[in-house]
Amino acid sequence: MAKFPEPPDVDALKSIPPQTVNLEAGERIFRVFRTEGPYPVSWNTFRYFGPTSSRFDHHLRNKVGQPGNGERGVLYGAIGPRAIPTCLAEFFQGTRKINRKDGVPVLSAFALTAPLTLLDLRGSFATQIGASMAINTGPRPRAQRWAQRLYEAYPRAHGIIYPSSMHANEPAITLWERSTAFMPRHPLVHRLLSDPALKRVILETADAIGYPVVDP
Repeated sequence: MAKFPEPPDVDALKSIPPQTVNLEAGERIFRVFRTEGPYPVSWNTFRYFGPTSSRFDHHLRNKVGQPGNGERGVLYGAIGPRAIPTCLAEFFQGTRKINRKDGVPVLSAFALTAPLTLLDLRGSFATQIGASMAINTGPRPRAQRWAQRLYEAYPRAHGIIYPSSMHANEPAITLWERSTAFMPRHPLVHRLLSDPALKRVILETADAIGYPVVDP
């Protein structure tokens, strides 16, 4: 059997008890996002266009099979003491260059206003549902189809927690639009990546993961 097959149907997944992680109120979530260019967002908004190339986009394609705007939204971030380097490694993995200006990227952090529940893809649950840890590294279109089924099978889950393949398996998260009610009114951190205050952490991260810093 393939380590990363197509997902089973929703009823099959529903028969498997979920393994979850609860994030408590006050948990700090960090994210990096672009404020200009394709699909710009702000610190507290979800991306409703999709699926794009991001791994766990759970968006449904339109009637002609193309990505589009719909009711499903997604927000990618990271938690823990190494959340900022994880965000940088994940966000810039496509080019493996930290570009501090293109698209006017921003680093933000916010604290949850209430507890939420994430499906845990860091351990045995990935195997129990018929996949493997390859769900975190395998073909993204297939991972997106898994995300769609997981979203439908576990309606009480607010998203996914998974090991970052770009930063030493540190905890990365995908929040679904179900968690919008737990967003605060104001961020804890909101700085342009070009802000001198972030220069040190960016350079340290770039050195650790081998991404050059580009300032066009």
